[in-house]
This record gives sequence, C-alpha cells and structure tokens, in this order.
Amino acid sequence: MNRYFGNARLVLPGEQQPVEGSLLVEGDRITTINTGADDRSDGAIDCQGRLLAPGIVDLGVFAIDKPAFRFGGITRAALMPDQAPILDLPAMIKHNAVDGKPDLWSHPIAAATKGLEGQQLAEIGLMQRSGAKAVATGRRWIADSGIMLRLLQYCKSLDLPLIVHSEDAGLTGDAVATNGETATRLGLASATAAAESLSIARDIALVRETGAHVHFRQVTTTDGLELIRAAKSEDLPVSCGITPAHLLLSDIAISDFRTFARLSPPLRNEANRLACIEAVRDGTIDVISSGHDPRGPEDKRLPFAEAAPGMAGAETLLALSLTLVRDGIIPIGRLFELLSTNPAKILGVEAGSLTPGYEADFILIDEDAPWRVDARKMAAAAGNTPFDGLPVQGRVTAIYKGGRAY
Repeated sequence: MNRYFGNARLVLPGEQQPVEGSLLVEGDRITTINTGADDRSDGAIDCQGRLLAPGIVDLGVFAIDKPAFRFGGITRAALMPDQAPILDLPAMIKHNAVDGKPDLWSHPIAAATKGLEGQQLAEIGLMQRSGAKAVATGRRWIADSGIMLRLLQYCKSLDLPLIVHSEDAGLTGDAVATNGETATRLGLASATAAAESLSIARDIALVRETGAHVHFRQVTTTDGLELIRAAKSEDLPVSCGITPAHLLLSDIAISDFRTFARLSPPLRNEANRLACIEAVRDGTIDVISSGHDPRGPEDKRLPFAEAAPGMAGAETLLALSLTLVRDGIIPIGRLFELLSTNPAKILGVEAGSLTPGYEADFILIDEDAPWRVDARKMAAAAGNTPFDGLPVQGRVTAIYKGGRAY
C-alpha cells in the first residue's frame, strides 16, 4: 500500500533548516522525496505545514516503555543489557528484540561480560547472530584492562560497536555526587569528575591499539570532551553521547536532596555543563539520548544516598532538546542528526533519516506547542523526572512506524 504525505516541512539529511515538500511511502519504505511545489494527490495525508522529521532512535534505554516512547516520538530504542535477567545470552536477545513490535522496534544490546561483572566475556558472536547490533558494559566500567583489550579485539572482528560507561569505579566508590560546593554543603559522599576522563583516556588508548568502535554513552566533563576531540582529530573510531539533563542542569539541581536529580553519571558543576553545550555546538557530541530509566517511589523516595540513580527521560527528550534550537546553539537539522541519524548509524540500521530506501519511521511535530512537565501525569512507567513543573515547547502530533500511524 502506498501512502503520500504532503504539505510538510521536511527535516532532510544535509539540510540544516526544514524544506517544504512531501514524501511517498511504498510498503514500509520511503521511496520518493519531493521538495518545493506540493503535488498532493487524492487520499494524501495532509501534514498541515508541520515538521516531518525522522523518528527518534533512542540509544541506550533501560526499559521498553511504549506509552512514554509514543509520547516522545521514539520509533526505535536500543535496550541496555542491565535487565532482569541480564542480556548475556542469545535467547534473551531474541526475546527482547520482539518487545514492542510492530509500532516500536527494540534493539537489545548484548552484555559485554557475563552478568555484566567485568570478569569473563559473554557469547557476543552468538548474540550478534540473534540480533544484537551493539555490545555494552552496562552501568559499569570494566576495570581490568586486559579483559577490555580482548573485548575490543572481539568487537572489532565482529564489526560491532561497544557502548561503554565512563567512570573509574576505583575513584567513584560509593559516591553519589560530584566533588564541589553542592556536595560539600549537603554532606554527600562525592568523587572527582576526573573519574570520567581517566576511564575515557584508558579506553581511547585501547581503541588506538585495536581500531574498534567505542561509543562513550555519556560524556559530561570538560576534560572528557577534550579527550574525545583529540581522538577524533586522530580519526579514531570513537563517538559519544549525552542526555538533556547534563546539558540543562548542573549539580545545583540536587539541592534539598532531590533524588529525582540523582543520576549516573552524577550532575556536574556549571563550568562542565557549559562545556557540554559547546561540545554539542562544535560537533564533538554525536548523540543525544533520553537515558530513560523509570524508577518508582520504592527507588526514589529514600534518603539521597540510598536512592537509585536514573530518570524517566523519553517523554521530555524532544521538547528539552528543542531548547538547543530555540537558543540558537544548533539548527533543527543538526538536532535530528543527534536524535535520529547518528544513533541509527551506530546501530547499523536503515532508519533515522528521511532518505529514499530507508524505513518509513517518522514523526509529525508541532514545535511551538506549549506544555508543562508533570511527574504525576507522565505516560512513563514512573515519573521520576528532574524537570517536574518545567514549561516546555514541542510536541509530537503523530508517529509513523513503517509508514503506518500508531
């Protein structure tokens, strides 16, 4: 069945601003992009002049949460291996790959080591054959450099990207905040921000040795970003991501022991936050993801040091990221490279771009629609957002998977 989408403002690859036009879908693939005059035919879907953008590819969620994803315009989600049970067996990859279909595609990420314990490599090759398109260390950093070297060699031979968590556990220990004035004032156990840059430096040295692609899931410090820049200047196969929380919030957000602002890695000081903004502007950061990790009252309504880190980020990902466009930091085309195109490239899927031949996964957006984040009314499994009460703009009005509305 063919479907025609007309009267749209298309977010196209290589274009930094929307382009008026239309597109044709045949089956579940985009076949034709028309720009300029709208040659709309009978039965066309009228996009009413709204943004028609690639569906968001959320790289690294901790739960498949379809209502939240639908609200936020997420058509594909890469599921981190930190599940119960951990995704360290081919059967677990197969099981989670069908979760959410047909209106959402889940891409389960294979655990790098058995039980994510950092001691013994998992059956990565078998998990790749079962559908895994990436490997991850989960919420942990692999301390043993020998194991990390063998892991990277294995991933290189299989042409699989490795997604890593960047915090040297020997430095972070039981810390729940970043060293600084806020942590000192609150009396919280804290760790140096250098825990991030030290872990990145080690892993970049091993990338230089092996040539494997490493994606640093969240880079949140000035020093860490400088290391990524230097590695890219060498043409090393590295990429990095961040969440809106680390772009828009500093560690002041944990004042009054607000557990909804307890994240991993923890929020940094204002200087580091501004460095992250600049890294989005200059292209150092490749991906913006939600870090979606819904946590109920049993995990969050606890003393700060006992609360679980994480936030429900899927519903607010687009609206918060659009702030970067309104503030003139990046254009809309660059934003969807960060949200859709680059994550899809890392996963090796033909999605995340309005390109003929690609999967017809796209969203209609009213970028000016105002709404207020309300933790009590969120569609997510739990509303643990540090942005509760924040007025935002930008809302998905329709979501299409394979060209079909859901």
